[in-house]
Amino acid sequence: MVNPEEKDPVRWYVMRAYKQEKKAEECLASEAGLPYFIAKKYVVREYHGVKSKHLVPVIPGMVFVHASRAAIVDFKRGCNMLQFVTWKTREGRIEYLWVPEGQMENFIRVAEQYDADTAYFRPDEIANLEAGARVRILGGELDGVCGVFMRVKGKRNKRLVVVLDGIMAAATEVQPELIEVIE
Repeated sequence: MVNPEEKDPVRWYVMRAYKQEKKAEECLASEAGLPYFIAKKYVVREYHGVKSKHLVPVIPGMVFVHASRAAIVDFKRGCNMLQFVTWKTREGRIEYLWVPEGQMENFIRVAEQYDADTAYFRPDEIANLEAGARVRILGGELDGVCGVFMRVKGKRNKRLVVVLDGIMAAATEVQPELIEVIE
């Protein structure tokens, strides 16, 4: 995955901004200029009897930042609301959680379809992912996106599911004529 000569590669790191997504988003966009992504969806909320549509994070506090670890550490010196998400390896080492470029690009393309009927799942909710066929979308807004074509519980039609391994998955409806099966 990583070139041994490359000491600190640019990756999509998974970060947490506990109850401060907006502040983290403002800091990342203005001060640091670091590329980031927050998966969002529209929800209808009612305040004082008035209903309105709001764009809110799918997973509160989760922010994906595209930079080297050193660049993120430098950023955190000025805006310390982001924390690295870590996991423990079998050998007992603590590693930073990151997402491969291709998976993240596909996930962003699906998750940015705010008006589409996109559903999000935890990894344990899509355990039978192997049952679906690997597909690529040809044409339309999702042209080139790769994922798994499968039936999702509670949805009428089969959907394209894009998975971020061990983190989450996004599923959206696609027209069958736009699908090419990948061998």
